[in-house]
Amino acid sequence: MTQAEAPPAPRAMGALNGLGLKTLIQREVGRFANVWVQTVAAPVVTTALFYAVFALALGGGGRGPEFLAFLAPGLVMMVMAQNAFANATSSLIIAKMQGNIVDILIAPLSPAELCAGYVVGAVARGLAVGLAASCALSLFAPVGLHSLGTVLLFAVLGTTMMGALGLLAGLWAEKFDHMAAITNFIVTPLTFLSGTFYELHRLPPFWQDLALWNPFFYMIDGFRAGFTGTPEGALAFGAAYLAAICVGLLLAAWALIRSGYKIKP
Repeated sequence: MTQAEAPPAPRAMGALNGLGLKTLIQREVGRFANVWVQTVAAPVVTTALFYAVFALALGGGGRGPEFLAFLAPGLVMMVMAQNAFANATSSLIIAKMQGNIVDILIAPLSPAELCAGYVVGAVARGLAVGLAASCALSLFAPVGLHSLGTVLLFAVLGTTMMGALGLLAGLWAEKFDHMAAITNFIVTPLTFLSGTFYELHRLPPFWQDLALWNPFFYMIDGFRAGFTGTPEGALAFGAAYLAAICVGLLLAAWALIRSGYKIKP
């Protein structure tokens, strides 16, 4: 009589579940890549339309090429930020409404790994949209590249901040109306009032001082400076300011996921 075989030993889990984190990131990237016409191509078309309208409306008065070189990077960073936010928010709100959020919660992933997976997916979508939009606008906009490192630094900081903000919004939102409210009343106004379409010095002094507290200004100004070489604000301060906000938002998201806020019964 043979002795029954022992059951296989459970998978040993270290401090980091690398396989689980990689799988979550692949899921998040695949989620927007499978519908790339909607998630990547459509934002590029919207960005090109913005560029065309503002170039025709505001590009005159002898400012033509100079203004177009200023406008294009701001539009690219704007669409990157909006799509990074949308990716994290929509992923969570859809999972909550469809009831399959439990599939993520029962996986052997820590709150930090869940935060990282969702935010990396959001950053990937933001960068993909940014690259596609940059290639499209380069056909029309006279924009050179001053510092690739600066471009990448502020692109990653900006999309990370928006991905973390989108994660927080997705945790709080219970339906698409909530997500739309945050987009319409917080994300879009801060983006439009951050110097995307105008130089900061054209504002009255009070609004200039107020804009210097807007993290969206440093995100767009730093990204634009990587192309033009002429920032309006302090790049070092802007990078540190964005990094501090990223850390704060990620810690807040980690704490909410750890507590099961609106994701656990």
